[in-house]
Amino acid sequence: MTPAITIAQRQIGPGHPCFIIAELSANHHQSFDAAVALVKAAAEAGADAVKLQTYTADTLTIPSQRPEFQIGQGTLWSGKNLYQLYREAYTPWDWQPKLKQLADSLGLILFSTPFDPSAVDFLEAMNVPAHKIASFEVVDVPLIDKIARTGKPIIMSTGMATLAEISEAVDAIRGTGNQQMALLKCTSAYPSPPEEMNLRTIPHLAEAFGVPAGLSDHTLGHEAAIASVALGASVIEKHFTLSRSMKGPDSAFSMEPAEFRAMVQAIRSTEKALGTVYYGLTGKEKASRVFRRSLFVVQSVKKGESFSTANVRSIRPGHGLPPKCIHNVLGRRATQDLDAGTPLAWSMVGEASE
Repeated sequence: MTPAITIAQRQIGPGHPCFIIAELSANHHQSFDAAVALVKAAAEAGADAVKLQTYTADTLTIPSQRPEFQIGQGTLWSGKNLYQLYREAYTPWDWQPKLKQLADSLGLILFSTPFDPSAVDFLEAMNVPAHKIASFEVVDVPLIDKIARTGKPIIMSTGMATLAEISEAVDAIRGTGNQQMALLKCTSAYPSPPEEMNLRTIPHLAEAFGVPAGLSDHTLGHEAAIASVALGASVIEKHFTLSRSMKGPDSAFSMEPAEFRAMVQAIRSTEKALGTVYYGLTGKEKASRVFRRSLFVVQSVKKGESFSTANVRSIRPGHGLPPKCIHNVLGRRATQDLDAGTPLAWSMVGEASE
């Protein structure tokens, strides 16, 4: 079985409850009060963890107007350059220790995605229990090496990455001696269309790399998340907002608290329904056994009279001999008088008639 990883004493992997992450991203809209409200709402909605992103516009890019830095068509952010987007979306670093303290008080695990070495150092000073690697950073092997050398568990998204690129990143992590890793299937389109999700990749990731696997989900709704859990996902990550009416870089593909709570409940119900490989009678099925067919005397029979298709039939309820016994009953004599409606038992069946 794929080994579990441990984040803040929480076991994550096959056989353990799905680890559900509320990604706050830019949905605080540069308001600390909104960030606080998001953390509290995530706890109330049943999230196991909240995740931040640790970067600034200057740690991610430069304020260039060259065409290469303009965001092209086909995304929610068309018309901006990268520096403008990240300046609008970043989470101020001085908030992050305060948000972690709040999350700790609410029983939530808080960690973040560092996007450069200085962010790794900052988060280590915060004593986060884990690190996230974003899909876009899968190819930044030096950054991955830096994160892995913290020794903290790593959750890595794999959107856009080829199998070879994922393998290189995994090798970089394991090369440091860090074995605590989970991989997330991710489609890096915002929002992601269902037909591009390819959720069957999740069990393949787990098998190919021997790690817990899950989904970083940018679809609208929670159907993909539920399907992923049915396929064996150990982690689900969803963007979380107080309201999509509060327009921002991530609002359009983020879940509101009531929606997130409904997803959590559906995941927990799905986990119960998956159960284990089991054949036979369950506790709740015991009352339904009466609806099985069995052999009953359907016409009164005198002692010594032969059983026939006229006086014995397979009918409901299930209190008599199994229907498969009919051929061993027909032509044999009753050992006692039997009224119509009597469930047949072997003690009532005697020798064969001549």
